[in-house]
Amino acid sequence: MKNEVVIQSAVFSPKVKTYWALASSMGLFFSIIGIPFLIIWIPAAILLSGRYLASLDAVLTAKTLKVKKGILNRVEKTVPLEKITDMGMVQGPLMRALGISMLTVETAGGSAGALVNLLGVENPERFRDAVLQQKELLIEKASKGEEGFSSSALPSSSSPESTAVLSEILETLKRIENKLPGE
Repeated sequence: MKNEVVIQSAVFSPKVKTYWALASSMGLFFSIIGIPFLIIWIPAAILLSGRYLASLDAVLTAKTLKVKKGILNRVEKTVPLEKITDMGMVQGPLMRALGISMLTVETAGGSAGALVNLLGVENPERFRDAVLQQKELLIEKASKGEEGFSSSALPSSSSPESTAVLSEILETLKRIENKLPGE
């Protein structure tokens, strides 16, 4: 990981394999057409979910959250901490019954939905809190201009460029408001 210090690594619960097998089997069962495929699917789901679970990796470093997953298609995402806007926890009824949840990582400028989903992280509250605490520490260090941290990634509302942009936006809004029919 290029000499980056790992602050925390996520550990994934083996209960995720059961969740994936049950959720996919329920989908086949309720489609009615898929019922005959259940005999083949259940052992395959257990085998594939074990391999997929082994491929999952989420690591928090000083400046990033790195996520790796996938069997055939390996996906690796590096999310800069200063870009993270929210980390949510989702827990449906089946997840609650199995005692697992999904962490969602949302970023600034991201499209609708989460950029990264981490299903089955053990002690998800602790992992989420560690990521958000490291993000705050990073922002604090950047705002103080400490060595190794760049404040250029953080918005500065007092810079001449941002003031000019805000003035231009205000003028555009005034023009739009003037063109709207009176209420």
